[in-house]
Amino acid sequence: MHILILGGTTEARSLAGLLHGEVRVTSSLAGRVASPRLPAGEVRIGGFGGVEGLARWLREHAVDAVIDATHPFAERISFNAAGAAATAHVPLLALRRPGWVPEKGDDWHEVPSLDAAAGALDGLGDRVFLTTGRMGLAAFAACPQWFLVRSVDAPDAPMPARTEVLLDRGPFTLDGERDLLARHRIDVLVTKDSGGTATAPKLTAAREANIPVVLVRRPPVPEGVQMATTPEEAAAWVLWGPGRP
Repeated sequence: MHILILGGTTEARSLAGLLHGEVRVTSSLAGRVASPRLPAGEVRIGGFGGVEGLARWLREHAVDAVIDATHPFAERISFNAAGAAATAHVPLLALRRPGWVPEKGDDWHEVPSLDAAAGALDGLGDRVFLTTGRMGLAAFAACPQWFLVRSVDAPDAPMPARTEVLLDRGPFTLDGERDLLARHRIDVLVTKDSGGTATAPKLTAAREANIPVVLVRRPPVPEGVQMATTPEEAAAWVLWGPGRP
């Protein structure tokens, strides 16, 4: 039995570890991070060439099931996976960590896109902690605010004129996030609803400091695709459920 995991997330690595030794596992990484944390099992790096390329790869490598465990905002690969799985007649499961839920004291401003997030900054603050990753900074390039941009790898231009880059990789601690907000005098946080615990402490730190949060809503899972919320659920789907041929 051969399982393809479209990965790059903590959940994808956990799932590969659960399945390794039980079935043949190939994890596919996009290659956008210079030194990714590699999962157990076989690993391939790079794209497939769209829906047709992925469907062809599934057939050529006798894949029995696909699990889309990419980042919740990796919209293109998720829709390519849905199209390719349907074309190749291979079961597909989306593994998505639950989104964040506001708590008492949160000042969240939810928006549908990075462009909308840039437009929402006026009047909220002048020193922005931007944690949306190194892709998409062009949406903020014309903003007059000062930005602290945190990402795993160095971002590419265009980016805001007043930018300081902080290269770091989660998980992050609450004490560390409190210190960062205070040290850089942050007065507004911009982030995506990635969910999970690895980067959630910044939300708690922002709540404690009464800092508003501009939160980009995640895109939906493609219509008709079954979803699991934990690696254990996804592993059960493979070993005992619809993922088993």
